[in-house]
Amino acid sequence: MDPARRTFLQASAILGAAVWVPAFRVLPASAMGSTGCPAPPNFPANIAVYQQAYRNWSGEISIDALWTATAATPQDVVTLANWAHANGWRLRPRGMTHNWAPISVDPDANCETPVLLLDTTAHLTAVSIDTSMSPPTVTAQTGIAMEVLHNALQAAGLGMTNCPAPGALSLGGVLAVNGHGTSVPAIGETPLPGHTFGTLSNMLRSVTAVVWDPKQQAYALRTFSRSEPEMGALCVHLGRAFLVEVTMQVGANARVRCDSYRSISAAALFAASGSGSNSFSGFLDSSGRVETILYPFTDNPWLKVWKPTPVKPLLSREVSGPFNYPFSDNISPELSQLVSQIVSGSASLTPAFGATMATVTDVGLTTNLAWNLWGWSKDVQLYIKPTTLRVAECGFALSCRRSDVQRALSEFHQKYLAMQQAYRDRGEYPMNGPVEIRISSLDKPEDCLVPGAQIPLLSAARPWPGHPEWDCVIWFNILSIPGTPIATRYYSELEEWFYGNYTGDYAGVRIEWSKGWAYTEAGAYTNDVTIQSRIPASFMQGMPADANFRTAVDILDRLDPARIFSTRLLDRLMPRSADLNGDGTVDGADLADQLVAWGPHPSRADLNMDGKVDGDDLARLLNQWGPL
Repeated sequence: MDPARRTFLQASAILGAAVWVPAFRVLPASAMGSTGCPAPPNFPANIAVYQQAYRNWSGEISIDALWTATAATPQDVVTLANWAHANGWRLRPRGMTHNWAPISVDPDANCETPVLLLDTTAHLTAVSIDTSMSPPTVTAQTGIAMEVLHNALQAAGLGMTNCPAPGALSLGGVLAVNGHGTSVPAIGETPLPGHTFGTLSNMLRSVTAVVWDPKQQAYALRTFSRSEPEMGALCVHLGRAFLVEVTMQVGANARVRCDSYRSISAAALFAASGSGSNSFSGFLDSSGRVETILYPFTDNPWLKVWKPTPVKPLLSREVSGPFNYPFSDNISPELSQLVSQIVSGSASLTPAFGATMATVTDVGLTTNLAWNLWGWSKDVQLYIKPTTLRVAECGFALSCRRSDVQRALSEFHQKYLAMQQAYRDRGEYPMNGPVEIRISSLDKPEDCLVPGAQIPLLSAARPWPGHPEWDCVIWFNILSIPGTPIATRYYSELEEWFYGNYTGDYAGVRIEWSKGWAYTEAGAYTNDVTIQSRIPASFMQGMPADANFRTAVDILDRLDPARIFSTRLLDRLMPRSADLNGDGTVDGADLADQLVAWGPHPSRADLNMDGKVDGDDLARLLNQWGPL
């Protein structure tokens, strides 16, 4: 990409001055002249294909032109999957591109890369609600926007307890990475039927996906019930599957009050355990729904506390729609100028940037009468628009006992302050964005109310069988302006601390899939120890042999043996196992299976994923020989 264009795209992404959409389409007839890229070979004549720009949420992945198509029906997805398989291409779903991790496309892809983006948001948006069921269910295609889905549910008197704050997310994208909100039961609270305090993926009752059919030797549509083993991998699949429609359980809508606080210090909120009602745990016990946003180099965070409240409190402002904090969605001239100066090298302005964000919050809450809101759950939970400040994010999911939440937060806050001061003493300011903290329950399959419901194997909120006392997840998001000098060093140091501090019977660390992780100074997704060891181990330790990380990878490989639904990062994270029959040992039976699969066709025996089973795959199998 032209450096000037990359700089422009990144600056636009950071400031988020308007909803960014691809500015052009180049049809195949014009592509050779404008980009020099030939059209995808043998493309289905009844489906339009064009080149279009791609950019992720933070602008860190910005690609001038990728071949893109639009699916009008689920069968179009099947057609394109079989086309991709026959022609050696990969097929990637395109939703709202609100992600950081390169699990949708490879960052260095271009129009010569054999990858096709498939826009799901134009037509795969149907939704229907069945209130005759108990609990009610909603069936929706995966391109539907979360705000549209919420509106349909609210019109039917239904809602969700735990959902992400942005409205411009595709349902398919949310489910792929187990999107979540912030909620656990308050002390004495009984969950409403059909609701969950876990992630949205745990509400799934069935999915329809495009998968490989061995009998047809082709990709086809297949529907899976939550009780089928494949659902363990499909509930949270990271983009290694292509879902076209899902059915989720839902429950009765609720009126909710949301109070904002700016008078409570971080020292009090994150104090040591047993520190009183102004502690994070104190608010958690009383309401169950808490979020805090701590601006850099400021003392008092923006604390939001939600609580189900059937009757409007006297001093609350009733709201009839979402996005009630416009000051957080529209960048002020002061913030815009500071961002530009920081990106240009004036890192020492970071404390002023943090103070300005805090002031904008105070003024905005007052002028918009937003300190105390009351309305339907969707209207007080959705508050992030695409016009907000675009940032890079490092994300962790920490499982622990609820009784240890305050301890975990206090330790993090002390580490955060110590690192902030140490870097500042060196004249360095990598931590120039807020820290956001949310909390949810685990993804307990019994919440789904489907007999025999499968555990979401790759959910960062899946239970830890070896630690049944761990009953909640703390979601840490540490933000920075994209391109901030030495931010990757800071994130790498923080990641090492997380893995070293939260250990043993105290807590367990997983990463938040959609965010930044596996840091070295070279950047995110570059730490091989984290990718190849730490992450898989967090889904293996104490897990049953038939319900762990390896199980999920093997299921996804069976459903997509050609790996047309994958990226380089996913291939690194999920290498194929030579244990082809899944008995825990690589032996003669696996060798026999590989020899039967010899030749150029999709197979799990294709261990190097080059489209054929040959001598290199045999060598890889022999290198893994023995018990796993």
